[in-house]
Amino acid sequence: MEKRNRIIYWVATIWLSLGMLSGGIFQLMRMEDAVKSFTHLGYPMYFLTILGVWKILGVITILIPKFTLVKEWAYAGFFFAMTGAMISHITLGDNFGEIFPSILSLILVIVSWYFRPSNRKIRINH
Repeated sequence: MEKRNRIIYWVATIWLSLGMLSGGIFQLMRMEDAVKSFTHLGYPMYFLTILGVWKILGVITILIPKFTLVKEWAYAGFFFAMTGAMISHITLGDNFGEIFPSILSLILVIVSWYFRPSNRKIRINH
């Protein structure tokens, strides 16, 4: 069971990290698709820079050991960003193909967070 959970964690975390890292880079570079998406959603262009930096820092945070409290914040940030993207697309009546990337990323955030090893969790002493 422990080995299975570790495999699930690392598969989800690697896919999540690749998606967030590439998305963050595309946003920082203001790639055409990122600009089109943000324009379509009605967000200001400076959000590309903010989200791009946060995504890259979040990936670094969830991959390095220790810093469990900061990891929780990174997971929360990914959760808020992906639910925000999903709701924005749904509100505009976008098709499933436009909504799916945020749904998939949200699932990867939840799976990675849920299956993270105990040394990557906050320990609460009662």
